[in-house]
Amino acid sequence: MEVTGVTLKNFRNIANADVTLDGGVNIFFGENAQGKTNFLEAIYVCSTGRSQRTKYDRELVLFGEKEAHVRLYVKRENNLSDRIDAHIKISERKGIAVNGIAVKKSSELFGTLYTVIFSPDDLQLIKSAPSERRKFMDMQLAQLDPVYCDALSQYYRVLKHRNNLLKNIQKNPSLKETLFAWDSQLVQYGCKLIKERRKFIEKISDIASLRHKFISDGKEELSLEYCADITEEAFEEKLKEATERDIFSGTTNYGPHRDDIEFVINGSNARIYGSQGQQRTAALCAKLAQVDIIESETNQKPVLLLDDVLSELDEKRQYFLMDCINDIQTVITCTGIEDTIKKYTGKAKLFKVEKGNIIHDI
Repeated sequence: MEVTGVTLKNFRNIANADVTLDGGVNIFFGENAQGKTNFLEAIYVCSTGRSQRTKYDRELVLFGEKEAHVRLYVKRENNLSDRIDAHIKISERKGIAVNGIAVKKSSELFGTLYTVIFSPDDLQLIKSAPSERRKFMDMQLAQLDPVYCDALSQYYRVLKHRNNLLKNIQKNPSLKETLFAWDSQLVQYGCKLIKERRKFIEKISDIASLRHKFISDGKEELSLEYCADITEEAFEEKLKEATERDIFSGTTNYGPHRDDIEFVINGSNARIYGSQGQQRTAALCAKLAQVDIIESETNQKPVLLLDDVLSELDEKRQYFLMDCINDIQTVITCTGIEDTIKKYTGKAKLFKVEKGNIIHDI
């Protein structure tokens, strides 16, 4: 799978751009705050329907303008092609279309373009809050499984309604009788999330472990463990037992919205006992494992988006990462072009980014 062309209008600080990408490595370089990450963000929006940096669409529109447009051309391994259009307005919900047909929900978009994005923040995956590790699971699963995507959306919709009802019960106790309706839906959708997350972590743990063993010269053993807040079997009963506590706190205290992942290196929790280098290596291997999972389950190679990651890695891990990208389309942003090229032995297409302008074929 490849992105062959990207056209931008009024996206972030990029007023106009028409870029043809190579099927291998594409390097976008320039000083900070020039628009390199914005270009990657545009690709990601067309892949997932959302930004990896903000939840506010208005921030995606060039200052002083009312709307932005992104158009992507995607070529698959079977030589089929798709066009994705994202129309973003500052005062309305964005619209996305595939081959001219409007996409009504995220599950209809997922699968048109598979991407894996890796930024310096992802190197903090192990040290960050559990919500970031849940997002790591959910974005991968949502891309691969429309049923999971719908269940995830429905779960958080029901959770929001249930939490609102819990707060209202504090004021009007008679509403407690209606709680069971939301409980049954929460269990229904939540059990689907728990089941698929467990399977996903088992897969990604096996792959990440092999990559980690290679980069550590066989000296370290990595595994990922799914820390479910509640099991499918106990979910319904636990909700009933916690009813009074939930009403008192005004929130739902049990469920997959409280799940976590534990990264274990040589038997120890890497978040607590791992060095910064170990944590970054584990996060890197987990991200690269996403690439392998997408390819094995879809027969399509995803597009890898690397946002200024090399500068955050030591030399050994830089070479390891660059060795892993030889057979997939990759878009890299960086400031030091010479250092980046030195780590990559193949041919790369270069683009200079300056004040929102993308200069081709440097």
